[in-house]
Amino acid sequence: MKTIKVSLKYPLNSITTPLVSTLVKRFNVEVNILHANISLNKIGTLIADITGEEKDIDAALDFIVKQDGIRYKIFSNKLIWQEEDCVHCGACTAVCPSNALTMNRETWCLEFSKEKCLVCGLCTKACPLNVMSLQA
Repeated sequence: MKTIKVSLKYPLNSITTPLVSTLVKRFNVEVNILHANISLNKIGTLIADITGEEKDIDAALDFIVKQDGIRYKIFSNKLIWQEEDCVHCGACTAVCPSNALTMNRETWCLEFSKEKCLVCGLCTKACPLNVMSLQA
Protein backbone atom coordinates (compact mmCIF):
# COMPACT_ATOMS: atom_id res chain seq x y z
CA MET A 1 0.00 0.00 0.00
CA LYS A 2 1.10 3.51 -0.86
CA THR A 3 -0.23 6.94 0.06
CA ILE A 4 0.24 10.10 -1.99
CA LYS A 5 -0.89 13.64 -1.30
CA VAL A 6 -2.45 15.27 -4.33
CA SER A 7 -3.98 18.62 -5.23
CA LEU A 8 -6.81 18.65 -7.77
CA LYS A 9 -7.79 21.77 -9.67
CA TYR A 10 -11.29 21.82 -11.15
CA PRO A 11 -12.01 24.20 -14.04
CA LEU A 12 -15.22 26.23 -14.14
CA ASN A 13 -18.38 24.11 -14.32
CA SER A 14 -16.61 20.79 -13.62
CA ILE A 15 -17.47 20.49 -9.96
CA THR A 16 -20.54 18.35 -10.57
CA THR A 17 -18.39 15.37 -11.60
CA PRO A 18 -18.68 12.69 -8.85
CA LEU A 19 -14.93 12.18 -8.84
CA VAL A 20 -14.16 10.92 -5.33
CA SER A 21 -16.86 8.26 -5.26
CA THR A 22 -15.80 7.08 -8.72
CA LEU A 23 -12.17 6.77 -7.61
CA VAL A 24 -13.17 4.73 -4.57
CA LYS A 25 -15.55 2.41 -6.44
CA ARG A 26 -13.76 1.95 -9.75
CA PHE A 27 -10.09 2.05 -8.74
CA ASN A 28 -10.13 0.51 -5.25
CA VAL A 29 -8.39 3.45 -3.60
CA GLU A 30 -9.14 5.32 -0.40
CA VAL A 31 -9.52 9.09 -0.66
CA ASN A 32 -9.08 11.23 2.44
CA ILE A 33 -10.09 14.82 1.71
CA LEU A 34 -7.81 17.18 3.63
CA HIS A 35 -8.99 20.51 2.25
CA ALA A 36 -11.57 21.57 -0.30
CA ASN A 37 -12.61 24.88 -1.81
CA ILE A 38 -15.26 24.09 -4.39
CA SER A 39 -18.10 26.37 -5.45
CA LEU A 40 -20.44 26.47 -8.42
CA ASN A 41 -19.13 28.55 -11.34
CA LYS A 42 -15.67 28.95 -9.79
CA ILE A 43 -12.34 27.19 -10.15
CA GLY A 44 -12.20 24.58 -7.40
CA THR A 45 -9.37 22.97 -5.49
CA LEU A 46 -9.29 19.78 -3.49
CA ILE A 47 -6.34 18.39 -1.55
CA ALA A 48 -6.46 14.74 -0.57
CA ASP A 49 -4.47 11.68 0.41
CA ILE A 50 -4.99 8.77 -1.98
CA THR A 51 -4.11 5.34 -0.63
CA GLY A 52 -3.97 2.07 -2.53
CA GLU A 53 -1.82 -0.22 -4.60
CA GLU A 54 0.53 1.72 -6.89
CA LYS A 55 -1.13 0.41 -10.07
CA ASP A 56 -4.57 1.45 -8.76
CA ILE A 57 -3.33 4.93 -7.84
CA ASP A 58 -1.75 5.32 -11.29
CA ALA A 59 -5.00 4.25 -12.96
CA ALA A 60 -6.97 6.68 -10.78
CA LEU A 61 -4.64 9.55 -11.72
CA ASP A 62 -4.99 8.69 -15.42
CA PHE A 63 -8.76 8.78 -14.97
CA ILE A 64 -8.60 12.20 -13.26
CA VAL A 65 -6.78 13.73 -16.24
CA LYS A 66 -9.54 12.56 -18.58
CA GLN A 67 -12.30 14.16 -16.49
CA ASP A 68 -13.46 17.53 -17.80
CA GLY A 69 -10.08 19.25 -17.63
CA ILE A 70 -9.34 18.43 -14.01
CA ARG A 71 -5.61 18.74 -13.31
CA TYR A 72 -3.61 17.24 -10.48
CA LYS A 73 -0.30 17.84 -8.75
CA ILE A 74 1.39 15.31 -6.50
CA PHE A 75 3.05 16.80 -3.45
CA SER A 76 6.49 15.24 -3.27
CA ASN A 77 7.80 17.51 -0.52
CA LYS A 78 7.42 17.02 3.18
CA LEU A 79 7.54 19.49 6.01
CA ILE A 80 10.49 19.22 8.38
CA TRP A 81 10.07 20.77 11.84
CA GLN A 82 13.23 21.19 13.89
CA GLU A 83 11.36 20.87 17.16
CA GLU A 84 14.44 21.18 19.38
CA ASP A 85 15.12 24.70 18.03
CA CYS A 86 11.47 25.84 18.14
CA VAL A 87 10.45 28.44 20.75
CA HIS A 88 6.73 27.57 20.29
CA CYS A 89 5.73 31.15 19.45
CA GLY A 90 2.77 29.97 17.38
CA ALA A 91 3.38 32.27 14.40
CA CYS A 92 3.04 29.30 12.07
CA THR A 93 -0.38 28.37 13.45
CA ALA A 94 -1.85 31.65 12.21
CA VAL A 95 -1.12 30.79 8.57
CA CYS A 96 -1.72 27.01 8.58
CA PRO A 97 -4.89 26.42 6.51
CA SER A 98 -5.36 22.80 7.62
CA ASN A 99 -4.71 23.15 11.35
CA ALA A 100 -1.76 20.77 11.08
CA LEU A 101 0.08 23.19 13.34
CA THR A 102 -1.72 23.98 16.58
CA MET A 103 -0.90 25.16 20.07
CA ASN A 104 -1.61 22.80 22.95
CA ARG A 105 -3.76 24.92 25.27
CA GLU A 106 -2.48 23.17 28.39
CA THR A 107 1.27 23.24 27.73
CA TRP A 108 1.36 26.11 25.18
CA CYS A 109 3.68 24.00 23.05
CA LEU A 110 3.39 23.67 19.30
CA GLU A 111 1.96 20.40 18.00
CA PHE A 112 2.32 19.14 14.43
CA SER A 113 0.02 16.64 12.70
CA LYS A 114 1.74 15.27 9.57
CA GLU A 115 -1.53 13.71 8.42
CA LYS A 116 -3.25 17.09 8.20
CA CYS A 117 -0.31 18.94 6.59
CA LEU A 118 -1.00 20.20 3.07
CA VAL A 119 2.71 20.88 2.44
CA CYS A 120 1.81 24.39 1.31
CA GLY A 121 4.91 25.98 2.85
CA LEU A 122 3.14 28.94 4.42
CA CYS A 123 4.56 28.07 7.84
CA THR A 124 8.11 28.18 6.50
CA LYS A 125 7.59 31.83 5.58
CA ALA A 126 5.90 32.70 8.90
CA CYS A 127 8.49 31.12 11.20
CA PRO A 128 10.83 33.79 12.62
CA LEU A 129 13.51 31.21 13.49
CA ASN A 130 13.32 29.18 10.24
CA VAL A 131 12.76 25.90 12.08
CA MET A 132 10.24 24.84 9.42
CA SER A 133 11.44 23.77 5.99
CA LEU A 134 10.24 21.84 2.98
CA GLN A 135 12.26 18.83 1.91
CA ALA A 136 11.96 17.05 -1.43
